[in-house]
Amino acid sequence: MNTKTAFSVIAPAKLNLFLHINARRDDGYHELETLFTFLNFGDTLDFSVNEAPTILITGDTKGIANCDNLIYKAALLLKNHCGISSGVKINLTKRLPMGGGVGGGSSDAATTLLALNKMWNTQLNIDELANLGLQLGADVPVFIRGKSAIAHGIGEQLVDVELEQKWYCVVHPNQHVSTAKIFTHPDLKRDTPKISGDWRTHKLTNDCEPLVKKLCPEVEKTLQWLLKYAPSKMTGTGSCCFVEFASQVQAQDVLDNLPHTWQGFVASSANVSPAHTELAAIFDQ
Repeated sequence: MNTKTAFSVIAPAKLNLFLHINARRDDGYHELETLFTFLNFGDTLDFSVNEAPTILITGDTKGIANCDNLIYKAALLLKNHCGISSGVKINLTKRLPMGGGVGGGSSDAATTLLALNKMWNTQLNIDELANLGLQLGADVPVFIRGKSAIAHGIGEQLVDVELEQKWYCVVHPNQHVSTAKIFTHPDLKRDTPKISGDWRTHKLTNDCEPLVKKLCPEVEKTLQWLLKYAPSKMTGTGSCCFVEFASQVQAQDVLDNLPHTWQGFVASSANVSPAHTELAAIFDQ
């Protein structure tokens, strides 16, 4: 098999280790500060050449139409932007929950742009790809840049950070939380002061958490259950919750005791996105 015409790449999960909302802008977007890290766990995207000049998406698409599918939209965006005549088949194996706050759709879109930039040899640099990705969603650029980072603005201004590797148990309480619903809700806290100086010296929270707990009691139940093991947090706008440990064994102990009504996974953090690592192994041999 020619790895350059048929290959598989991870679309990794992300965690927001904190999420502060500073203000609501006149255009409806929010000024925020958040810390992203990547996990060595995610969806898998299989790319192969399509003899026809069309984009074909297969696999765990949940019946989502192409016009709403971020993988299709990302492929079409790059194809049109660069005038590519080739087609592509992309098969999705879905592991990250939709509406879980772990960036599944954004990560799928970013991995699609990164992979097709290599496969089609479009030679866009990271800045160009990130600008394209921003058209698909505010979280897409962080996956394209592929570094643990603090994000400012609406999430597109990124400052790389080096984080110590940790192990996480991430729990999905089988609830879908709409990001749009949370960010448009009148009760959302929107006035957290911006961080000055070293972010590590500040009290770090998720400003979406109180509202999500109120709207989705199962999230509050999950956070309370996890407190038996370690300080619990919610990622993004939810609904996934997580606890952090120094070892895999500690994280796995939580997963092993998870109530059967919830789902979860254990993964280590990564300062460099696993998608970047895998693509480098495929194309930069």
